[in-house]
Amino acid sequence: MLSQNSELPDAKDQKAPIKRESMLLNLLCNLVLPTLILTKLSGDNYLGIKLAIVVALAFPIIYGIHDFLTRGKLNFFSGLGVASVTLTGGISLLEMDAVYIAIKEASIPGLLGIATLISQKPPQPLIRTLILNDAILDVEKINRALAEKDCQLEFNQLLLNASWILAASFFLSSILNYILAAVILTADPGTVAFNEQLGKMTALSFPVIALPAMAVMMGNLFYLFRGIGKLTGMTLEDIVKQK
Repeated sequence: MLSQNSELPDAKDQKAPIKRESMLLNLLCNLVLPTLILTKLSGDNYLGIKLAIVVALAFPIIYGIHDFLTRGKLNFFSGLGVASVTLTGGISLLEMDAVYIAIKEASIPGLLGIATLISQKPPQPLIRTLILNDAILDVEKINRALAEKDCQLEFNQLLLNASWILAASFFLSSILNYILAAVILTADPGTVAFNEQLGKMTALSFPVIALPAMAVMMGNLFYLFRGIGKLTGMTLEDIVKQK
């Protein structure tokens, strides 16, 4: 007869599935709510200028922390978003010139683009961390197929090309970020008008910045998957990790 203690290891070994991220909650906390608060509640009759900034930017920060606690792992882009939002809030609360927000908006994707180019050399290109990882692809199966076909050099060239495309998407985002901030943030910091413009910038960041960058990223994924398929003879179903 098994004791209760003997059943505990089996219970511990059963890993709960990682909860999938809610895209609706993501957009609500990172885009919709900050935009509404900054544009509608910055007046003295509501939250006021500084409190509106704090409340609006608290939602992306809380979402990033919630995402980490719920899914049990750090989402690279969520973490980057939290850092970006914190910097935006600090610059706004200190009433620094809007050019600093424009520089900040451009610097983060710009640094990612530079990091992508620098990391092309071994041991770990950034593209392997972001795309070619066990969470997305069946890396072990791909490596076996590459070894069997003896096409590692061709695969390295494919990765190099994909890294350039990935870096280009970051640089595109950097340029668009700067232009958007420079064009929209024209009011004096510490005013209701500035908060409203900050909310407008947040709202436009998705269609103006995220969509073009996502289009380049999706094209890069298609190029990469197609190249792996040609080199290894594998289908898309073989390449992508099955849940």
